[in-house]
Amino acid sequence: MPIAENLHYFNQQLQGTGCRIVAVSKTHTAATIKEAYDAGQRIFGENKVQELEEKYHQLPHDIEWHLIGHLQTNKVKYIANFVDTIQSVDSLKLLQEINKRAEQRNRTTPINCMLQISIADEETKYGMNYEEAVALLQSDEYRQMHYIRITGVMGIATNTDDETKLRQEFRYLKECFTKIKDTFFFANEDFKEISMGMTSDWKLAIEEGSTMIRVGSGIFGARDYSKK
Repeated sequence: MPIAENLHYFNQQLQGTGCRIVAVSKTHTAATIKEAYDAGQRIFGENKVQELEEKYHQLPHDIEWHLIGHLQTNKVKYIANFVDTIQSVDSLKLLQEINKRAEQRNRTTPINCMLQISIADEETKYGMNYEEAVALLQSDEYRQMHYIRITGVMGIATNTDDETKLRQEFRYLKECFTKIKDTFFFANEDFKEISMGMTSDWKLAIEEGSTMIRVGSGIFGARDYSKK
């Protein structure tokens, strides 16, 4: 189906759920992304800094760009002036660099950041455990940051068809969110996002409390991995 029809389908499915779509546009061209933009999509997610930077300059600037892939500290400077959200914050060191670069760019709004929690049984996936996330939020370094805003948690589930396992992982992320919310952000309305669920498991993720699903092939079709 065309991109516009795919987006229409997802938007219909999400009505009343409070969940939003991050259109994962990695490896897709600016022209392809513009099709989704013209169909009303405004939130797009990229995995790689270089690809994100290139597309930012080619596309309308009211797009809300999310960096959803692993981010090295030495790459933060390339996106700090325009990125809306970095979903993949997996260390205090990275958060410090994001805050530093945002300050250098004299941003008028903080960079939204999500704490990536490790929920999968796969060593190849990044993320902090719950205890590391708590330690980050308890640190003096975090309290001194004024150019970032923690808006929620993100997790990548195991690549499996086992619905029971997926539900367990999604429920664990929701539990982490709830505990962090109650402990550190009880009166803070900014901390509200649970980014979990992709093209293969988004329905389960929504049932388990996702507020943001990351959908790529379900919108754009198969990726061209020769462009990785």
